[in-house]
Amino acid sequence: MERIALHTRLKPGKEIEYEEVHSTIPAELDAALRAAGVHAWRIWRDGRDLFHLVDVEDYRAMRAALRDHPANVPWQARMAELLEVEDDYSGNDSGLRLVWQLP
Repeated sequence: MERIALHTRLKPGKEIEYEEVHSTIPAELDAALRAAGVHAWRIWRDGRDLFHLVDVEDYRAMRAALRDHPANVPWQARMAELLEVEDDYSGNDSGLRLVWQLP
C-alpha cells in the first residue's frame, strides 16, 4: 500500500464550485477508483490550494488504469475547468516528497 500526497491549485474564484462538484462524485468514477486500487482519497483546501492524501495499492498503476477510463476522462475534463492543470495524468510523478513524519 502506498500513501501519496498531492498538491493542486484552483483557478481564482472556483473554490465553492469545486466543493460543490466534489459533494458527490459519480458512482462510476467511485467504482473505477476502487477497481484501480484506491482505498481512500482525502482532499483538504486552504484558499485555492488543495492537498490530497491517497491510499492506493500502486499509484502509477492506478494512474495508468484511469488515464483513458470512460468514467475518468469526463471527470478530468471537468476538473480542468476548475484547476490550474499542469498534469497530463501520466503517473510519472510520485506525489509530494515526504520531509518528516512522527515515528
